[in-house]
Amino acid sequence: MATDSSHASKGHMNSFSEEVTLEGHIIDSWSLPRAFDTIMDMGGSFDVQEIQVGRAKDEVSFARLKVHAQSEKKLEAILLELQTFGAILASRDDVAYEPAPANGVLPKEFYSTTHLPTQVRLNGRWTDVKNTEMDLVIVVNPAYSEARMIPSAAVVQGELVVVGHDGIRILPPQRSREREVFSFMGSNVSSEHPKRLVIEEIANQMREIRGRGGKILIVAGPAIVHSGAGPHLAKLIRDGYVQVLFGGNAIATHDVESVLFGTSLGVALHNGRPVPGGHRNHMAAINTIRGVGSLRKAVDTGVLKEGVMYECIKNDVELVLAGSVRDDGPMPDVITDTAQAQLRMRSALIGVEMVLMIATMLHSIATGNMLKASVKVVAVDINPAVVTKLADRGTFQALGLVTDAELFVRELSSAIATGEKKDAEEAVEEGS
Repeated sequence: MATDSSHASKGHMNSFSEEVTLEGHIIDSWSLPRAFDTIMDMGGSFDVQEIQVGRAKDEVSFARLKVHAQSEKKLEAILLELQTFGAILASRDDVAYEPAPANGVLPKEFYSTTHLPTQVRLNGRWTDVKNTEMDLVIVVNPAYSEARMIPSAAVVQGELVVVGHDGIRILPPQRSREREVFSFMGSNVSSEHPKRLVIEEIANQMREIRGRGGKILIVAGPAIVHSGAGPHLAKLIRDGYVQVLFGGNAIATHDVESVLFGTSLGVALHNGRPVPGGHRNHMAAINTIRGVGSLRKAVDTGVLKEGVMYECIKNDVELVLAGSVRDDGPMPDVITDTAQAQLRMRSALIGVEMVLMIATMLHSIATGNMLKASVKVVAVDINPAVVTKLADRGTFQALGLVTDAELFVRELSSAIATGEKKDAEEAVEEGS
């Protein structure tokens, strides 16, 4: 890292500096202005040494900046932040790496990943880093020019772990020129979105993904059952719009309770009134499934004949139920080892293109931390703080809808059915 003592500007005297470049749709995606703000907000300064502005939709822009800071530590912090906007160090060095000193222990200057597509320079060439996910580390195999992200706990002693910030390139998302809901709303959170239009666009996206055999994940909270949305979600699963479902003990327990007793937490779903002695129903539901052995055995033996869990099992949906210390029982299908649950969730996310997170904060944040930035995310909750927290913890691509779970799932199911009917009518017209 160069010490810039000869710069003409007095403000840069005896400062540390590095050159970085940004390329792409950096102006209309606001990457360049945000980079300027970041440098200044973090106490640095910059010179624009070169800028080329794309003048057509298919032309990219280019900028070369010299970034200055009064200490090496501050400059490194600025450079790491600039990488999230796609900034690349102008140096042509390969990525730096050091061996892990012990199993699950990282070198001191390890690089912590984002959920954006990332490349590292190995043997003088840019190499895609596999298994993109935030808050992991990168291990490399220079002999084969390979790089992948893994959890820190999975690092094995001697594996080569990327350190510092040289030779790393992050590819930030560019603003789509197509006006669709996931581009123009981004991670905005509001109770005043035009919900019907947004839900219709979500339904269109789901039909398109299903049509080409893609994967859709539902992260389901128990409020889906409490609010009466269970039958609507069950229909979406039955109709092939859900390939993976994440949840906890609660969604399974209250779904089974609703099927066996018509209640959720002892409240009758048909009229919203507490049932005498109904407080024990969720425990009775757990006991029934534990007595049979598993949710699948409950379906196979006819104990469960409908509901969300029933449809998941009948339609081969990959079901991952992760436990917590709050759980009653729990259900026999719940994974009580959180490390194992995390591994199962990470494996199930392979190939997922769209995620609907409905009325569950902790599972939504956990899932969001495992997603690539390219995955479309819809976060639905009656509490706007839940949706905001998801974005604050890094899942900035999430589209937030502040609304009731039952209203959302019901309207979504209706919009999908309307779209299917329209498609069928158009197919008949084309055929005639």
